[in-house]
Amino acid sequence: MALTVVSATANRHKLDEMRAVFGDAVELIARPTELAEVIEDADTFVGNARLKAQAVCAHTGQAALADDSGLEVDALDGDPGVQSAYYGGGDHNDAANRERLLSELRGVDGPQRTGRFRTVFVLAWPDGAEIVVQGTCEGRIGNKEIGSNGFGYDPLFHPDDGDGRSFGEMSSDEKNALSHRSQACVALLAAIASRS
Repeated sequence: MALTVVSATANRHKLDEMRAVFGDAVELIARPTELAEVIEDADTFVGNARLKAQAVCAHTGQAALADDSGLEVDALDGDPGVQSAYYGGGDHNDAANRERLLSELRGVDGPQRTGRFRTVFVLAWPDGAEIVVQGTCEGRIGNKEIGSNGFGYDPLFHPDDGDGRSFGEMSSDEKNALSHRSQACVALLAAIASRS
């Protein structure tokens, strides 16, 4: 029997990716539209995911799943990190975020353009119990945007376990086979199974 969970994300792309990996094991309900945006003012991925999960859990009285994700670039000491969605100024402006990242990496050679996508999930229950898992995907940051698929930094990120293409060039299924989010989903399924 599937675990029913309310998603804290309003990002349709993330919801689609998670549903594809969870399959029938987790029924992921869309975030209530009347719920106000949660202020993400923690300085860690875990902290931000916990804020969102607890807010949705309190609002719905049901188990809630929240993620916080970002791109950590080694040459930038882990930036943009928890500020990934706001890196270019404003809120969730993907083009501005990519433009700033390319600007910050100007003059950084290929071998030094390493980094990773990281996703942290917090699954919270009304009784205060929670599960925290994460997934990462190592790769390098390209010199230019390639591909129009995906979202966020996908056209710039070339996963190490891939075939050289950026996430922006991959189909959803190809990206899901490698991505940080899918790895976090797998880790969450394992944690849920071990809990029951």
